[in-house]
Amino acid sequence: MTARTASITRTTSESSVSLSLDLDGTGRSSISTSVPFYDHMLTAFAKHSLIDLDVTATGDVDIDAHHTVEDTGIVLGQALRAALGDRAGIARYGDALVPLDEALAQAVVDVSGRPYLVHSGEPEGFALHRIGGHFTGSLVRHVFEAITMHAGLTVHLRVLDGRDPHHIAEAEFKAFARALRAAIVLDPRVDGVPSTKGSL
Repeated sequence: MTARTASITRTTSESSVSLSLDLDGTGRSSISTSVPFYDHMLTAFAKHSLIDLDVTATGDVDIDAHHTVEDTGIVLGQALRAALGDRAGIARYGDALVPLDEALAQAVVDVSGRPYLVHSGEPEGFALHRIGGHFTGSLVRHVFEAITMHAGLTVHLRVLDGRDPHHIAEAEFKAFARALRAAIVLDPRVDGVPSTKGSL
């Protein structure tokens, strides 16, 4: 089997991101973005997607975490696209419903080659809440926009319940991880690319 891996480095005037991943890993991770809550979310993403993930990112977090967080999402999306290759043999679709105490999130993923995000259900005030003092709730959507756009994924992500912002964000990342895990798994019964068009 061809290794489904990728390593990407992206440097701008606002951030520097180095990322490598292995789609057929065990969920091992080494994450350092200088945004502690984001490290926590990416660690959870790796663990529950079973993607091995190494990330080192630095940026102008003295101004705001926004650039570093979004740029890391961009690179993660680019690496997913590169590692997936022609997408032959994958299951293509995945869905997951994940609780975290009072929070409940649902993610549905289509490794379609067509970037589209439908994101709903975060409660009023969530976008303005600072989680861990560094990570603003609005960044959750920015991360998923960056990943879906650059990986070529169709993602529907819904918060169905929740009160605590930490729990809500974590349930979203874990639901996405579990749905992506199901979508990218290699299915021996899939002959070639899982599309009637012959390409994704």
